[in-house]
Amino acid sequence: MISRRRFLQVSGAAVVAGSTLAGCGDGGTAGGGAKASGDLKLPTYKPFAGLQPDLPGAESGLEPGFLRFPADAAASVQAPPLKNAVTALTETFATPPPPMGSNAMWQSLNQALGAELKLTIGTDPGYPEKFATLLASDSLPDLMWLPPNQGIPNIGPMLEAKFQDLTKYLSGDAVLEYPNLAALKPASWRTAVVNGKIWGAPIPSTPFGQVMMGNPKTWEKVGGLQSTSADEFFAKCKELSNGTNYALEPAIINMLHMFGEWFGAPNGWRVNADRSLTHLYETENYRAAVEYAAKLWAAKVFYPDLNLADATPKTVNGQIAAQVVVGPRATADFRALDPSLFVDTLIPFGHDGKAKPVYDMGYGTVGFTPFKKTDEGRIRELLALMDYLSAPFGTKEYLQKNFGVQGQQYELDAQGNPVLTKAGTQQAPGLVSALTIMNSPESVIFNPAFPDDTKKIHATEQKLLEFAMRNPTAGTYSDTSSKVGPKLTAAFRDTIVDIVTGRQKIGAYDEALKRWKSGGGDKMRGEFAAVLPAGVPVTGS
Repeated sequence: MISRRRFLQVSGAAVVAGSTLAGCGDGGTAGGGAKASGDLKLPTYKPFAGLQPDLPGAESGLEPGFLRFPADAAASVQAPPLKNAVTALTETFATPPPPMGSNAMWQSLNQALGAELKLTIGTDPGYPEKFATLLASDSLPDLMWLPPNQGIPNIGPMLEAKFQDLTKYLSGDAVLEYPNLAALKPASWRTAVVNGKIWGAPIPSTPFGQVMMGNPKTWEKVGGLQSTSADEFFAKCKELSNGTNYALEPAIINMLHMFGEWFGAPNGWRVNADRSLTHLYETENYRAAVEYAAKLWAAKVFYPDLNLADATPKTVNGQIAAQVVVGPRATADFRALDPSLFVDTLIPFGHDGKAKPVYDMGYGTVGFTPFKKTDEGRIRELLALMDYLSAPFGTKEYLQKNFGVQGQQYELDAQGNPVLTKAGTQQAPGLVSALTIMNSPESVIFNPAFPDDTKKIHATEQKLLEFAMRNPTAGTYSDTSSKVGPKLTAAFRDTIVDIVTGRQKIGAYDEALKRWKSGGGDKMRGEFAAVLPAGVPVTGS
């Protein structure tokens, strides 16, 4: 339900392309928060037992796969969670839904919940402004989705002043009272920890970051998309580009992210032997990737219109051979335009054919949803609501939240998979997007129209995991990053694009890096290093 471009930003999957994404995790620079967060007992993890995937997942990040929607969906909650209406602020990345009064799916959800869920739904751009307006008001909604990378500042003090500490309700075995919340993985919960306290229900997303995907019908002319060195890939791109058709989409920063993996650039930050941090921009690996990108641009293999909004149609028709998307599951976007097309995912390779590449895992969550301060009875009611909305794939509650009512918003196809009706396509997308961005279960692989795709995606994820690298600062918090990180990133990226496209020489890289460091990069480094978990491994020297 989230657009491809926007999801690159929201999921944090683009962090390694140069973003200083601030996770809403450890707020450790104030009051010993780093130690407190390290000492905190995270919620006990207890996977949902009522469902077995066709293809198993793993703690490494491998997502479970389902070849069809489970028959006889199991109930994951015992009773409607609400006795009183709930107000919430969230965001949608789809067209906003019809309002509750004229949206039968929303009304049926309220009936299942036991009371009205009244949503204030923000859109992009403008969500941080809406958040700030409500935060400054005398009457907060019960729930407010807190995004991880939209520049909301002073998160630690804000949470302490305005929101409810949920630690005693969720830490350790306490979470078992809410089985669907207990089914969220520890890695997801870490993003909801600030200053040693749990502040909300996390929203898991795919843990896989960006990948390059190519149209196999196009790449077969040069022996396929898979390559063994940067030189081989360069030669293939040149052969595919002729002034009408081009090898690569013009999203230079996203493409550069792919090249950086081949040259061994770190995922956001590199952890040195002395536990200090080196940023992506400061490495020779990333600089070499920039020079490689400039060489490709000079060879005219990039589609020339830098303002191209969506390369997907042109990849489908062969005018562009490859583009960058979030995770292998994005093949569904291409299937939607051409049901005969299963796109290939490029597996990272060493730039010289020898060096070990990396694959940058994504952030894995899209923030969390804190509660306003209230009494214990209300807290438990809101937690029960969060438990309902976190119902795992394949449950009755998941069907209600994502598809509505059978015979109204959806029907079952011949294989028993839910398919939206005409009414459902009008009522569901904006509402489901708003609900999903506020509260979600762990992600799965599911494409009912093409079950073989699920098998192929599952296999591709296993290959990518062989080279997986996670951002060592994910799940920690830097206030400087939250305040100025996006601005610094945008300025540095502007210079990078100028270098790649020939408007500036490579020497401009050094000046841009100095500005990044003095403008807040060095301060971010110190703040992240101060809260770096002890278990994070060394990734460089």
